[in-house]
Amino acid sequence: MINWENHIESSPGKLFGKPCVKNTRISVDLILEKLANGDSFSDLLQAYPNLSQDDIFACLMFASESIKNEVVYPKAS
Repeated sequence: MINWENHIESSPGKLFGKPCVKNTRISVDLILEKLANGDSFSDLLQAYPNLSQDDIFACLMFASESIKNEVVYPKAS
């Protein structure tokens, strides 16, 4: 299992503190959005040469852990 903390960082001086892949300016939300829009791992690795497959898995793990304890209530109709 990937430890996302080895791949993801957040600092106020980089992208306003958005979580991003270490040593890059590639934000976690960008990777998630591209995957949600149908980009494959291969597409991402080709588009971002500084990105590794483990970095992509770390983004997914980070997102998973970030929402694990959130409760979402349905909107009233």
